[in-house]
Amino acid sequence: MLNDHEPQTAEGRGPQRLDNSRFAPANRRRLSPPALRTFLAIADLWGLTEEQRLLVLGYPSRSTYHNWSKQAREHGAFTLDVDVLARISAVFGIHQALGILFPTERLGVEWLRGPHNAVVFGGRPPLDLVTSGSQDGLLTVRRFLDGARGGLYMQPNAIDDAFTPYDDTEIVFR
Repeated sequence: MLNDHEPQTAEGRGPQRLDNSRFAPANRRRLSPPALRTFLAIADLWGLTEEQRLLVLGYPSRSTYHNWSKQAREHGAFTLDVDVLARISAVFGIHQALGILFPTERLGVEWLRGPHNAVVFGGRPPLDLVTSGSQDGLLTVRRFLDGARGGLYMQPNAIDDAFTPYDDTEIVFR
């Protein structure tokens, strides 16, 4: 029986597969410099240490990381592997979700750095999972935020303690 929720191939058999050309060296070479530049800007915003940056990227050697960073800042050419690009993509998704869920970047970063009582975080900051060194940690935080962004309930956190309920005079119909 076919699963109605999975995209089907043209032949109608099984889930659609990604086109392998998206992993081709030429595509990765084209995406690598702007992806790393953007990652570095987000890492600066989040206040990540060099060690945390290395963990997020899958722990390349420091010399490799510094070479990538130099090439990215100088708009040079280099090619990241699929794993590193997937990790950077997860960071982009987390950053985007924080931008949607919180009115300011500061509040989003506070959420990321503050302890959280959701079961998946166990009272620890979501940033601990982001910088755990595992791709799974990055994707767990991204999925959590995507769920919250999509309307799933997100437990109140310390940042919500200062929330003042809306007053009827603040509700305007146009």
